[in-house]
Amino acid sequence: PSKAMPIKFGTDGWRAVIADEFTFGNVRLCAQGTAALMKQAGAASKGLLVGYDTRFASDDFAAAVAEVTAANSIQTTLTERPAPTPVLSHAIASGGFGGGVVITASHNPGRWNGYKYKMGYGGSATSEVTSQLEAHIARAEASGEVRRMPLAVAKIKGLVRTHDPQPDYLAHLAKLVDLEAIRRSGLRVVSDPMYGAGA
Repeated sequence: PSKAMPIKFGTDGWRAVIADEFTFGNVRLCAQGTAALMKQAGAASKGLLVGYDTRFASDDFAAAVAEVTAANSIQTTLTERPAPTPVLSHAIASGGFGGGVVITASHNPGRWNGYKYKMGYGGSATSEVTSQLEAHIARAEASGEVRRMPLAVAKIKGLVRTHDPQPDYLAHLAKLVDLEAIRRSGLRVVSDPMYGAGA
Protein backbone atom coordinates (compact mmCIF):
# COMPACT_ATOMS: atom_id res chain seq x y z
CA PRO A 1 0.00 0.00 0.00
CA SER A 2 1.21 3.47 -0.79
CA LYS A 3 1.62 5.93 2.03
CA ALA A 4 2.36 9.64 2.10
CA MET A 5 4.65 9.08 5.08
CA PRO A 6 5.90 6.19 7.22
CA ILE A 7 3.63 4.92 9.98
CA LYS A 8 4.81 6.54 13.22
CA PHE A 9 3.57 5.71 16.71
CA GLY A 10 3.22 8.66 19.07
CA THR A 11 2.34 8.82 22.75
CA ASP A 12 -0.37 6.20 22.42
CA GLY A 13 -0.45 4.68 18.98
CA TRP A 14 -0.64 5.73 15.34
CA ARG A 15 -3.49 8.00 14.22
CA ALA A 16 -4.51 9.22 10.80
CA VAL A 17 -7.51 10.35 8.77
CA ILE A 18 -9.78 7.48 7.69
CA ALA A 19 -9.42 6.61 3.96
CA ASP A 20 -6.47 9.00 3.60
CA GLU A 21 -3.62 7.28 5.47
CA PHE A 22 -5.78 5.18 7.78
CA THR A 23 -6.55 2.47 5.24
CA PHE A 24 -7.06 -1.28 5.40
CA GLY A 25 -3.67 -1.75 3.74
CA ASN A 26 -1.88 0.29 6.39
CA VAL A 27 -3.81 -1.32 9.26
CA ARG A 28 -2.79 -4.74 7.92
CA LEU A 29 0.84 -3.58 7.82
CA CYS A 30 0.51 -2.59 11.48
CA ALA A 31 -0.98 -6.00 12.28
CA GLN A 32 1.84 -7.82 10.49
CA GLY A 33 4.34 -5.71 12.43
CA THR A 34 2.49 -6.51 15.66
CA ALA A 35 2.65 -10.25 14.93
CA ALA A 36 6.41 -10.04 14.30
CA LEU A 37 6.93 -7.96 17.44
CA MET A 38 4.98 -10.37 19.64
CA LYS A 39 6.89 -13.36 18.27
CA GLN A 40 10.22 -11.60 18.83
CA ALA A 41 9.22 -10.72 22.41
CA GLY A 42 7.99 -14.22 23.20
CA ALA A 43 4.47 -12.91 23.82
CA ALA A 44 2.71 -14.52 20.84
CA SER A 45 1.90 -17.75 22.70
CA LYS A 46 -0.30 -15.80 25.15
CA GLY A 47 -2.49 -14.50 22.33
CA LEU A 48 -3.76 -11.08 21.31
CA LEU A 49 -6.93 -9.20 22.22
CA VAL A 50 -8.33 -6.87 19.53
CA GLY A 51 -10.97 -4.28 20.37
CA TYR A 52 -12.43 -1.20 18.74
CA ASP A 53 -14.54 1.93 19.23
CA THR A 54 -17.64 3.29 17.46
CA ARG A 55 -15.89 5.24 14.70
CA PHE A 56 -16.63 4.58 11.03
CA ALA A 57 -15.57 1.01 10.11
CA SER A 58 -13.66 0.43 13.36
CA ASP A 59 -15.18 -3.06 13.57
CA ASP A 60 -14.00 -3.81 10.03
CA PHE A 61 -10.50 -2.52 10.78
CA ALA A 62 -10.39 -4.71 13.90
CA ALA A 63 -11.46 -7.72 11.83
CA ALA A 64 -8.65 -6.92 9.36
CA VAL A 65 -6.15 -7.01 12.24
CA ALA A 66 -7.50 -10.39 13.37
CA GLU A 67 -7.21 -11.81 9.83
CA VAL A 68 -3.51 -10.92 9.75
CA THR A 69 -2.57 -12.02 13.25
CA ALA A 70 -4.46 -15.30 12.83
CA ALA A 71 -2.61 -15.92 9.56
CA ASN A 72 0.59 -15.48 11.60
CA SER A 73 -0.60 -18.28 13.93
CA ILE A 74 -1.40 -15.99 16.85
CA GLN A 75 -4.53 -16.92 18.80
CA THR A 76 -6.63 -13.77 18.45
CA THR A 77 -9.63 -12.73 20.52
CA LEU A 78 -11.89 -10.14 18.91
CA THR A 79 -14.40 -8.19 21.00
CA GLU A 80 -18.06 -8.76 20.11
CA ARG A 81 -18.89 -5.06 20.16
CA PRO A 82 -17.27 -1.64 20.65
CA ALA A 83 -15.70 -1.04 24.06
CA PRO A 84 -13.91 1.88 25.74
CA THR A 85 -10.11 1.62 25.90
CA PRO A 86 -10.03 1.14 29.73
CA VAL A 87 -12.34 -1.88 29.38
CA LEU A 88 -9.99 -3.37 26.79
CA SER A 89 -6.87 -2.58 28.85
CA HIS A 90 -8.45 -4.40 31.81
CA ALA A 91 -9.34 -7.37 29.60
CA ILE A 92 -5.78 -7.63 28.25
CA ALA A 93 -4.25 -7.68 31.74
CA SER A 94 -6.88 -9.82 33.48
CA GLY A 95 -7.06 -12.27 30.57
CA GLY A 96 -3.31 -12.88 30.54
CA PHE A 97 -2.92 -11.85 26.90
CA GLY A 98 0.51 -11.22 25.41
CA GLY A 99 -0.73 -7.89 24.09
CA GLY A 100 -3.63 -6.04 22.60
CA VAL A 101 -4.69 -3.79 19.76
CA VAL A 102 -7.32 -1.09 20.10
CA ILE A 103 -8.74 0.54 16.98
CA THR A 104 -9.45 4.08 18.16
CA ALA A 105 -8.19 7.63 17.77
CA SER A 106 -9.31 8.59 21.29
CA HIS A 107 -9.91 12.35 21.47
CA ASN A 108 -9.18 13.04 17.80
CA PRO A 109 -12.10 14.19 15.61
CA GLY A 110 -14.47 11.59 14.15
CA ARG A 111 -12.85 11.40 10.72
CA TRP A 112 -9.66 10.10 12.36
CA ASN A 113 -8.95 6.59 13.53
CA GLY A 114 -5.97 4.95 15.16
CA TYR A 115 -4.09 1.80 16.04
CA LYS A 116 -2.94 1.40 19.64
CA TYR A 117 -0.67 -1.44 20.69
CA LYS A 118 -1.09 -2.39 24.34
CA MET A 119 1.43 -4.40 26.34
CA GLY A 120 0.46 -7.54 28.28
CA TYR A 121 -0.09 -5.44 31.41
CA GLY A 122 -2.80 -3.50 29.52
CA GLY A 123 -0.95 -0.19 29.35
CA SER A 124 0.48 1.75 26.45
CA ALA A 125 3.59 0.42 24.75
CA THR A 126 6.86 2.09 25.72
CA SER A 127 8.73 4.22 23.16
CA GLU A 128 11.31 1.42 22.87
CA VAL A 129 8.58 -1.07 21.96
CA THR A 130 6.87 1.28 19.50
CA SER A 131 10.24 1.89 17.80
CA GLN A 132 10.59 -1.87 17.37
CA LEU A 133 7.02 -2.04 16.07
CA GLU A 134 7.70 0.71 13.52
CA ALA A 135 10.76 -1.23 12.32
CA HIS A 136 8.72 -4.43 11.91
CA ILE A 137 6.03 -2.47 10.01
CA ALA A 138 8.66 -0.95 7.70
CA ARG A 139 10.10 -4.43 7.02
CA ALA A 140 6.63 -5.79 6.20
CA GLU A 141 6.04 -2.92 3.80
CA ALA A 142 9.44 -3.32 2.12
CA SER A 143 9.04 -7.08 1.69
CA GLY A 144 5.37 -6.85 0.73
CA GLU A 145 4.71 -9.81 2.99
CA VAL A 146 1.48 -9.36 4.90
CA ARG A 147 -0.13 -12.67 5.74
CA ARG A 148 -3.90 -12.82 5.70
CA MET A 149 -6.58 -15.41 6.42
CA PRO A 150 -10.32 -14.81 5.88
CA LEU A 151 -11.99 -14.21 9.23
CA ALA A 152 -14.54 -17.00 8.70
CA VAL A 153 -11.73 -19.50 8.04
CA ALA A 154 -9.76 -18.26 11.06
CA LYS A 155 -12.83 -18.79 13.26
CA ILE A 156 -13.37 -22.32 11.92
CA LYS A 157 -9.69 -23.13 12.60
CA GLY A 158 -10.05 -21.78 16.14
CA LEU A 159 -7.48 -19.02 15.58
CA VAL A 160 -10.03 -16.25 16.16
CA ARG A 161 -12.70 -16.25 18.84
CA THR A 162 -14.98 -13.51 20.11
CA HIS A 163 -15.36 -12.15 23.64
CA ASP A 164 -17.43 -9.58 25.51
CA PRO A 165 -15.11 -7.88 28.05
CA GLN A 166 -17.86 -5.78 29.65
CA PRO A 167 -19.15 -8.18 32.38
CA ASP A 168 -15.66 -8.73 33.87
CA TYR A 169 -14.96 -5.01 33.79
CA LEU A 170 -18.24 -4.10 35.50
CA ALA A 171 -17.57 -6.76 38.17
CA HIS A 172 -14.12 -5.22 38.69
CA LEU A 173 -15.63 -1.74 39.05
CA ALA A 174 -18.11 -3.06 41.60
CA LYS A 175 -15.14 -4.03 43.80
CA LEU A 176 -13.66 -0.52 43.57
CA VAL A 177 -16.81 1.58 43.94
CA ASP A 178 -19.54 1.36 46.56
CA LEU A 179 -22.48 0.96 44.20
CA GLU A 180 -24.98 0.56 47.04
CA ALA A 181 -23.98 3.93 48.48
CA ILE A 182 -24.61 5.50 45.08
CA ARG A 183 -28.00 3.75 44.82
CA ARG A 184 -28.99 5.00 48.30
CA SER A 185 -27.81 8.57 47.65
CA GLY A 186 -30.94 9.60 45.78
CA LEU A 187 -28.82 11.20 43.07
CA ARG A 188 -30.24 11.39 39.57
CA VAL A 189 -27.43 11.22 37.02
CA VAL A 190 -27.60 11.86 33.29
CA SER A 191 -24.80 10.58 31.08
CA ASP A 192 -24.41 11.33 27.37
CA PRO A 193 -21.69 9.19 25.75
CA MET A 194 -22.21 11.11 22.47
CA TYR A 195 -22.10 7.97 20.30
CA GLY A 196 -18.81 6.98 21.91
CA ALA A 197 -17.72 3.49 22.94
CA GLY A 198 -19.12 4.14 26.43
CA ALA A 199 -22.62 3.82 25.00
